[in-house]
Amino acid sequence: MGKDAARAEWDNPMQFVLACVSYAVGLGNVWRFPYLCQMHGGGGFLIPYLLMLVLLGVPLFYMELAIGQKMHLGSIGAWRAISPYLGGVGLASVVTSMYLCLYYNVINAWSFWYLFHSFQSVLPWAECPVNSNLTGHVEECERATPTQYFFYRETLDISGSIEENGGIHMGQALCLLLAWMIVYLFIVKGVKSTGKVVYFTATFPYLVLIIYLIRGVTLHGAINGVKYMFTPKMEQLANPTTWINAATQIFFSLGLGFGSLIAFASYNQYNNNFEKQAIIVSMVNSSTSIFASIVTFSIYGFKATFNYESCLERVRLLLLNTFDLSEDTISLENVNHWIAELNRTHPEQFANLGGRLETCDLEAELDTAVEGTGLAFIVYSEAIKNMPVSQLWSVLYFIMLLLLGMGSMLGNVIAVITPLSDLKFISRYMSTKTLNGLVCLFCLLLGLGFTTRSGNYWFTMFNDYGATFSLLFIVLIEVITVCYIYGIKRFEKDVEDMLGHRLNWYWKIMLAGVSPMLLITLFIFYIVNYIQGGTPTYQAWNKELGKSVVTEYPPYAQAFIGLLLASSVCCIPLTALYTYCKKRNLASGKRERTVSA
Repeated sequence: MGKDAARAEWDNPMQFVLACVSYAVGLGNVWRFPYLCQMHGGGGFLIPYLLMLVLLGVPLFYMELAIGQKMHLGSIGAWRAISPYLGGVGLASVVTSMYLCLYYNVINAWSFWYLFHSFQSVLPWAECPVNSNLTGHVEECERATPTQYFFYRETLDISGSIEENGGIHMGQALCLLLAWMIVYLFIVKGVKSTGKVVYFTATFPYLVLIIYLIRGVTLHGAINGVKYMFTPKMEQLANPTTWINAATQIFFSLGLGFGSLIAFASYNQYNNNFEKQAIIVSMVNSSTSIFASIVTFSIYGFKATFNYESCLERVRLLLLNTFDLSEDTISLENVNHWIAELNRTHPEQFANLGGRLETCDLEAELDTAVEGTGLAFIVYSEAIKNMPVSQLWSVLYFIMLLLLGMGSMLGNVIAVITPLSDLKFISRYMSTKTLNGLVCLFCLLLGLGFTTRSGNYWFTMFNDYGATFSLLFIVLIEVITVCYIYGIKRFEKDVEDMLGHRLNWYWKIMLAGVSPMLLITLFIFYIVNYIQGGTPTYQAWNKELGKSVVTEYPPYAQAFIGLLLASSVCCIPLTALYTYCKKRNLASGKRERTVSA
């Protein structure tokens, strides 16, 4: 199949590279990768991570770009062109991308909320609000922390469980509306407007990260965090979960299986050098994860050191007051010495301190692993509030989060819009602007469900189950299709037609052998893990305790999880069955006409 002359194209190859970078480099680089480093042995995690990049990430990225560029169609059309029975692979990608669109923009709405609240003389998450009687602080906030209170109560106004529903949070709904309006403006003219936007969304976050790095490494205690990150715990390499998490991080970070890469590549010129671009984007994405981790861990080190020294200071004051010592007797450096000394010399008095004597441990502070929204909106905002000129750092940070989120949203929405606009019955009756507007409006209306009081629990469900299983299955079918149904020799010929040279041994070995085997392993591991995990659980906010507690999903929510897992995957066999039945009916119809003639 050749190039469609009427199809819009990127103005230049740089626009395509920046669109891929803007899409692939997202919030996961800032919060998921540092969390995995922390979980799996700091610097030691880089070994499985980089190995999986070479064995899984780059080859699959290359394959998707090649398909999009060759077919000049979105995911549905591209797979249907390979085989009429495979239109369901593209449809499954569209359904998965639609799920992602529904909840991903909610994170951008939270970023807007925090950004708007950053323009205050005192950041609202820096201290607890006063209660209605003006006699003290709000109890829920005192039980938790000001940053947790602001996130769970002010931002989400969260209910106690998924079963307690409540009205829409108007502030969040307006922020979500704003987020979708901006996404629409970014994509209103299709690839022409997106191509201009990515110059900003792909580059500005790096400027903010560089500024943050300079600020981060100069913070007191930052070195403790950076040291923690680069100190490898090699025993973690013997843990299979480390390797599985490295593979899934590469997989999702590059955005494989969503159809976004096929859609982006479909706007390339036919002879564009996608091979070089696949390597560049993959390397930029992984380098950004490592770079963002240094920034995160320097801030994490500052926060951990601040908490550790605050703990030591409380212990110091407790000892000074209990044992009636002079102010300069105990310093932060010799607190532990004095604890041992006073325990030896005044054992009875020391025993009376009981639970009031805290145990201060810097390593334990650094070991507390937090991922996802917890890292972005609670841990970071807690660190920011203790920085000088905290408002400036808050504004910068949430603008960066917004640009990372918006850049990824462009790819998510284009993965839905491009295949739909390729369908003749839609393109015949609808302009690009109308289709784009209807998709954004549809996602906004459904996304309002995430702004209700129990919305965050549904958000977590979509985040945990909406894409993982289906993407593994989609990409496994993709790679088997290209290598064994379409045929590696035909694929090789297509690549030669576009690039002027044949596939080298690396691409052949990875695509035909190593990548499918790794995908099958990941797929089996996911299913086994899901079965062994028992009843699915979520973190419910308990305002009486001021913390999250693990809670089982109710039966209807578990049924919905099953629907989420199956809905996109079912598109593949159902579309194949529909195509088979349609062909059979056509064939029998022809036979009947021939007989009657």
